[in-house]
Amino acid sequence: MVMALKGVPQAASLVRAKMVLQDRRSSIYSKPPKTKIGPGQSFFIMSVFAVGMLAPAGWIMHHIPEYRQRPRPSSRPS
Repeated sequence: MVMALKGVPQAASLVRAKMVLQDRRSSIYSKPPKTKIGPGQSFFIMSVFAVGMLAPAGWIMHHIPEYRQRPRPSSRPS
């Protein structure tokens, strides 16, 4: 009896997993895009992405000498 009850939650989780996979499959399209993106738009989008990723890192690296000169906060309250 106990062995039969242990199998019930596993069957329920399998059914739930199958439903999730069906939902995921229904949102994937295999058709070509309705509107094509040109090379100018692709270059612009990649440029914005690169600037968005590299600008904060460049800002931090440019200001490292300033960060090193700042006095460190004391660990003991005065």
